[in-house]
Amino acid sequence: MSENPLVPHPPLPAPDSYLPTHGDVRFAARHYGLTLDYRVATNHLVGTAVITAEALTDLNEIALDLYNLHVSRVRVGGRPVKYAQRGSRLIVRTSQQHGARFEIDVAYAGKPRPMPGAHGRAGWEELTDGVLVGSQPHGAPSWFPCNDRPSNKAPFAITVTTEAGYHVAAGGVLKERHTRSGRTTWTYAHDEPTATYLATVQIGQYAVRPVPAPVPVAIVAPAGLDVGAGSAFARQGEMVAAFISRFGPYPFATYTAVVTDDPLEIPLEAQALSSFGRNHAAPAWANERLVAHELAHQWFGNALTAADWRDIWLHEGFACYAEWLWSEAAGGQPASEHAADHYSRLALPPRGHTLTDPGLRAMFDDWVYKRGALTVHTLRQAVGDASFFAILRTWVAARSGGNVSTEAFLAHIEAYLGRPVPELRPWLFERDLPPLGQ
Repeated sequence: MSENPLVPHPPLPAPDSYLPTHGDVRFAARHYGLTLDYRVATNHLVGTAVITAEALTDLNEIALDLYNLHVSRVRVGGRPVKYAQRGSRLIVRTSQQHGARFEIDVAYAGKPRPMPGAHGRAGWEELTDGVLVGSQPHGAPSWFPCNDRPSNKAPFAITVTTEAGYHVAAGGVLKERHTRSGRTTWTYAHDEPTATYLATVQIGQYAVRPVPAPVPVAIVAPAGLDVGAGSAFARQGEMVAAFISRFGPYPFATYTAVVTDDPLEIPLEAQALSSFGRNHAAPAWANERLVAHELAHQWFGNALTAADWRDIWLHEGFACYAEWLWSEAAGGQPASEHAADHYSRLALPPRGHTLTDPGLRAMFDDWVYKRGALTVHTLRQAVGDASFFAILRTWVAARSGGNVSTEAFLAHIEAYLGRPVPELRPWLFERDLPPLGQ
């Protein structure tokens, strides 16, 4: 008998409310080591994923998420094991006791492409000349086998070999780069826990522009594209400083903004890295606010990641409010004016939906972003600036590297203040739009 039957296992985490077919709650990934060889011209990827895992219950198999790539070998603990690919799931036979640590080694290859989902395709995407990986919320399986649930964060080490002349950017710190026979190998390490959808690789013919800031910051963009003075990125370093003063220390070792040579509909955050299209570099508030928005996600969404996608307002509401905070810091409209403007334009959510459970189809709708930001503004109005920013800084400090929920945020507020803030509850839990306080 493997364990004392009188001592029950801790309860397993619940599958994600909106993506219940992704991830496996029977185990947790504790580290990902990815070694990738990629041919840009043919979009061909050869990969090895070494996953350190922990059994959260007694196991006889696990399921990894992997889309459109063929597996040629699986080992557990160095020994070949039986496996089967069923749709976008890789079933691995392995007998493990609750609490055991074990290593899964998967060799795979193919032509990666974005994975379809309720909001379109996400993941590994070919550009005109290179690659962009933006996996929110379901695209991580398009390029590596993983336990694809936001409640399972783990450190990453990523090594990519591709044609010399291409720059490879990834979340984390560049540890090594060397060129041999016309191909360059880049090795990145990201020691902070990372949700699978926030892992990324960006490949293009880019130049690196360091940015003066309190932490190492760089803009990676085509050599001929202006991302300096006069562009939407002109004050990137100042943004970092402004958000550090409001949210607390920057949570990672570096920050990189990648600007592709292709236009993109929207920018997208990854951990320690955000990606933009060349269209987002033009000097306009509509672009500058997006630069601020994606940076703010490094605190809200990346360092603190919702355990369940239904709590996405904890990412997008705070990042949207950070746009208004940057407007204040940069000498533009105060947050109160942005709040009043967006309140007057905010459409009611679909019948039956609340901010804390908008539904899969509506989770990226603008009303979630703006109602979320108005909820954050309501907290600021209710407690005053000193307590508001202290709540944000202590919230980040207490939870950085982990997962969060609405209930945990409310508990944090109450613990800090010694009382609840009842003004928040209609914004969070009622369908109708509450009045905006003054």
